Amino acid sequence: MADPNWYGCLIPEDLSYDVERHVWVRWEGDEAVVGMTDVSQTMCGRFVQITWKKPGRTIARGRSLAVVESAKWVGPVPAPLSGVLVANNDDTFRRDIAAANRDPYGAGWLVRIAPTEPDRERAMLQDGRDAFERYRTFIDDNEIRCFRCED
Repeated sequence: MADPNWYGCLIPEDLSYDVERHVWVRWEGDEAVVGMTDVSQTMCGRFVQITWKKPGRTIARGRSLAVVESAKWVGPVPAPLSGVLVANNDDTFRRDIAAANRDPYGAGWLVRIAPTEPDRERAMLQDGRDAFERYRTFIDDNEIRCFRCED
């Protein structure tokens, strides 16, 4: 079964989401891979620059993981979980600054975090089905139509 989408906005069911912060989480063992949702990358527009936090830093939930500058917006990408920043995806974005615009749930991931409060904070995230229902309303209310950048 294909992942649900609404007006082109893909919300994969196998991820966890912080819908208010427009970020997703993919659990890989004891680490969490984090990126911006399809809705978020669409609202931002084409990325032009990312300022990364350095790996090894401890980040509190809600604090900035990176700062994105795009065609329409400049602002922080908030952490959906507290933890230690293990890695960022700087190499990919140096080769293709629009990686998140092209593939927000794959090559366009932003950071890897080793969560320090995984059980408590994981419960604050939504599964893909619940996130999809919330995003349908958000997409309708804000008249969003998702797109992917092309070469």
